[in-house]
Order: sequence, then structure tokens, then C-alpha cells
Amino acid sequence: MKVALLSESPADEAALRILVGAVLGGPPQLVAPGFRARGWPNVGQLLPAVIRHLHFNTDADALVVVVDSDDSVVHTADHDRPGYFHPHCRMCQLRAVFHRTNRKLPPARGRSSVLRAIGIAVPAVEGWYLCGRDPAVSEAAWTAGQERGRLPYTRADLKVRVYGTDRPSLAHEIRCALREVARHRRDVRRLEHDFPGFGALANDLRAARDTRGDPATKALPANGTV
Repeated sequence: MKVALLSESPADEAALRILVGAVLGGPPQLVAPGFRARGWPNVGQLLPAVIRHLHFNTDADALVVVVDSDDSVVHTADHDRPGYFHPHCRMCQLRAVFHRTNRKLPPARGRSSVLRAIGIAVPAVEGWYLCGRDPAVSEAAWTAGQERGRLPYTRADLKVRVYGTDRPSLAHEIRCALREVARHRRDVRRLEHDFPGFGALANDLRAARDTRGDPATKALPANGTV
């Protein structure tokens, strides 16, 4: 399947290439260099232009977008009800941008739209990296801490646990990110269970794969293994 990536850093992009391949059962075919946003507000500003560019100028099947939740409202199953929109949920906001942008675009390159594949890392992508290595780190733990008003860890804590410092160099960040996601190359079920924000991304990717009918990966089981 042909995909494009929009993330917040080169390290995120490097890890995403591995994780997307783990979901699809093989390395994704990237149709463009990775798109990069400068933090959360810039994601929403950049996304419509990226969607339009991919729609008219490439044959991308899907755009993968992954951002950190930071301290925002965590997406829940209640948000998936028809017609529901939470104004402070980043998943809801990004899905709305896709919907608003795609409905204005005419068919192009033999398809009606570029499909979405959105993941929200709670509270940051380092949580995903620690999945399976640190049982105290999960989306449920973070959400419970938000509800209690006492967070179980900070984003800086997660960086130290992954990189050994809260201010890693880019090269060190990429090395550590690739080392951590290697655990999920053959099976992403633990990551989907502990981090539903990743599970949503995986579900979007599988739906896009099945919609486009990719013969190389369509018959693989849901966990991407053979």
C-alpha cells in the first residue's frame, strides 16, 4: 500500500516506518518524503495542504498522521458515536480536518480521496516506545491520572526512561526509537491493547488496505504476522 507520513520529528518518522510495516505485514511504499509539523498547532494548519497535495499530485492510498496528545483530552470510544465531536480531543480534530478537506475535493488519479490513518500517542510517542518494557506506562494509566488530578509520570519522565535524558540528540533519539519499536515488528497486539491511540491508527491502516485491495497484504491476519 502506498502511504505518506506526517509526524512531529525525524525520530517519530523513523519509528513510524517500522510500526506501519508491522501493521500491514511488510514495509510500506512511501510516495513522498515525510512531512513534518512543528508541534501540535502546526499539524492542523499543515494538514489540509498535505492532503490536497497528495490527492492531486501523488497516487498515495493513505496519509498516516501521528501526534502526541500532550495534556489534551484523551480520545475514548464515546467519541466514536455518530455525529459526536469533542473540541479538545486531537483525534476528533484531525478526523474533522480530513472530512472537511476531502469532501471539497473532486476525484483524482482514479480514487475519490486519500484515506486517513491517525494515531494519537498518549501522552507522547515515548509511551509507545516503552510498551512491553515498562508495565506502569499505558494510556489507561495516563487517563486515570488525569481524572485523579495526579499524573503517574510526566512527558519528561518518559523521555528519560527511553533515552536516558530528557534532551537527547536527534541521532540518539532515532537509535533509541528504532531499538524500542523493534519489539513490535512481528506483533502489535500489545501496543494496540495498552495504547488505543495506536490501535486507532492500526485499524485505519487495515481499513485503508482493505479498501484499496492491496494484494500483498490484504490476506494477512490482523496482527500482521504470518
